[in-house]
Amino acid sequence: MADIYIRHIEMLGFEKRFVPNQHYVYMLMVKWSDLSEKLVHRRFIEIYDFHKTLKEMFPIESGEIDPKSRIIPYLPAPRWMDSQRSTEHRQSTLSDYLHALLNQPQKISRCQWTLNFFKVRADDLVPPPPHPTKKIETFLMHKDMTRKNMTEITGPVLLQTYRSIGDYQKNSKYELSVGTGDILEVVEKSENGWWFCQGDGKRGWLPAAYLEPMDGPDEIEEQEPNYEGEVYTVVKGYESVQEDELSLGEGDTVEVIHKLLDGWWVIRRDEVTGYFPSMYLQKAGAKPSAGFTTNKGSRLPPRRSTIRNAQSIHKTQRKEISQATYRRNSKRYLEQRKSKVPPTGNRNVWQQQQDPRYPNQKSPTGNTPPPSDNTPQAKEQDEPEKTQRPPIPPRPTLREILENCTEETKSKLKIKSVE
Repeated sequence: MADIYIRHIEMLGFEKRFVPNQHYVYMLMVKWSDLSEKLVHRRFIEIYDFHKTLKEMFPIESGEIDPKSRIIPYLPAPRWMDSQRSTEHRQSTLSDYLHALLNQPQKISRCQWTLNFFKVRADDLVPPPPHPTKKIETFLMHKDMTRKNMTEITGPVLLQTYRSIGDYQKNSKYELSVGTGDILEVVEKSENGWWFCQGDGKRGWLPAAYLEPMDGPDEIEEQEPNYEGEVYTVVKGYESVQEDELSLGEGDTVEVIHKLLDGWWVIRRDEVTGYFPSMYLQKAGAKPSAGFTTNKGSRLPPRRSTIRNAQSIHKTQRKEISQATYRRNSKRYLEQRKSKVPPTGNRNVWQQQQDPRYPNQKSPTGNTPPPSDNTPQAKEQDEPEKTQRPPIPPRPTLREILENCTEETKSKLKIKSVE
């Protein structure tokens, strides 16, 4: 499998921070070739230092030897003192620079120095220490500015707002503690059920089960069940805790029929369905990916059904599909799939099935193929057919034709004989 590289970098905006002193940090959404999206924060002085080192690594491409050979994009030097206005105006320049950087030859755009600079760092996961009197201010880049150089649009620039339905106490420094009713912005949604959120100057990972949308109880991004299923392999065994969960061991193969946002997917093993943590699944044939884990133990996110005293602001309940419905629909799909006639290379298979010479022949599901022409059974069946054929009459002579034909035919034959 090819190495992972950066396919796009989107400028989201910048933050105004006050610890240890007032400074500005740009928010960049880095989109990788494995379809993962990571939010990173970089100061302009850091980006400029990265740019200078890149020029030293590639002196020819930076124009140090011959200015006409320069292909590395330009980046203006930082000012002695940044202001909010200069930081805002510099967003467009940085967006152009990042767009041109990823269009460089692979030895530049995919070099280790470039990849390491845009990887998630520890300070991207842990929020900065709070100021005693001031809160971090976030400024999102205007949509019209982002559309100029975006090669693709995979999601909205504005962050989605969610509400916490219960109290959650963090278990590691990477997580976020919230109370019931807290309003949060979701920066990243991971398939394993942990979402990276921010609110009130705090930032960290939070179980998706503790969050609900503001405009309704149901998730718009929730996928529909796919009873055809996708083949996955269990990379870590799990013993079921709830009745609607499945216990599987490492190396087992299953079919995922419904990917839920809380990280607990509905899988099918033979004709049995149940919930299973997506964190312990890997797509068949895919290379293992080092996804985010809240701690070294890869702790599973809780399910919504296990949250006590959950309080929602919506009058209607969230739509959920029962395991009985999953099993019923899954069984129906499997029966339809089995009933389909398997493809065959013989175009006359239907004619062979209807041939009276093969009265004992079964349908394709009976696993009894028609006898071939070289088998003794076929020869015995062909012999009666030959004896029953009527004899071919001899060809009539000209005299016999003239005696039995009409006058018109006789005249035509006489004319033809004269010619």
